[in-house]
Formats: sequence, C-alpha cells, structure tokens
Amino acid sequence: MAYGMLIDLKKCVGCHACSVACKEAHGTPPGVRRSHVERETEGVFPDVKRTIVPMLCMQCEIAPCVENCPTGASIKREDGIVIVDKETCIGCQTCIEACPYGARYYRADDMGYFGEELNEYESVMYVDMPKGTVDKCTFCVERIDGTGEPQACVAACPAGARVFGDLEDIKAEAEAANGFQLEADVSTNPSVWYLPHEVNA
Repeated sequence: MAYGMLIDLKKCVGCHACSVACKEAHGTPPGVRRSHVERETEGVFPDVKRTIVPMLCMQCEIAPCVENCPTGASIKREDGIVIVDKETCIGCQTCIEACPYGARYYRADDMGYFGEELNEYESVMYVDMPKGTVDKCTFCVERIDGTGEPQACVAACPAGARVFGDLEDIKAEAEAANGFQLEADVSTNPSVWYLPHEVNA
C-alpha cells in the first residue's frame, strides 16, 4: 500500500498547529520546519482575499530528488515515502535544487537555539540530523514503522483539515471533490492532495 495525505483548504485556518507539532516531534534546527503554512493576501480592503496553503514534502511518485541524487541517498520506499539515508548523503544539495516544492533543507552545523551548547531535547533529536546532510518530511515514517501513532501534523490540526492513509482512498476522495495536486504541471504526481477553498457550483 502507498500512503498519501489529503488537506482540506476549506477547513484550514492557518493556525500553524501543524508546523509547531512537526517541529516538536522532529526537533528541527533553528529556522527550519519540515511542515509550514504559506499565506498570501491579495487585494485592498474591503476586497481582500487570503490564501492559506499548508506545505510539506509531497512524497512524489516521480521524485526529482531521488532521480538526481548522485549517491542514492534519496530513497523511495515501497509505500511511496521518500527518505534520506544520512550515512550515504554527502550534502551536495542536488536534491534541494531538484525539488519543485522547496521541501528539503541542508543541515549546515550542529548549532541549537542557544548556540553550541545543546539542551537535552536537542541532544536527543539532532542525532537523526547530522550536520552536512539533507533532511525533510517523511510522513512521520518512524510512527508508521513503529508506534502506529497518527502523523504529528494530522494529530495536531484542530480543524481536522488533514487526513492520512491509503493513497488510492485519498486520491478517490480528492477527485470526487475537485481536489488537486500542487504544481501538477511538473509531472511529479505528488501523494499530497488538496481540496479547494471554494466549491464550484
């Protein structure tokens, strides 16, 4: 079974609970979030429109990051999740340049929020993110393979805007409600689908 995620933009209120929960779960370094929310405002009062779009790794079927990695460190699992083998990654950042969604980041150093001296939490979490390597969202693969807990972003969403599960079910639900994939024209076939802000009559 391949995994996917459905994000309902009508329900998302842009509260950033997903970003905060993801950061707490994975202990990413200062200024870095595996999951974030993009906001755009158009127009002038009173004719203003705000667009809110939660972003994360799209776990693409045709993943440019995997195709362009020179060492094979970017790996696509049988369940469709793309991961990074930190022992094989050489930090060349080719995958970062190849990703059309800006979903990856380079871990340049071991600095924490308070400098070189890491707090207890950082000391534990940074083990999985050694400097000189690339990191990204993995759909909380450690939960899939281990505890079976829901993804951090899914569990934290107060509006219930996120659903994680079988990609075929996600796709069917999305297509039945005029759902869409981001940057569909780049032909990566993402495993993350979105339901539109507005329903066409």
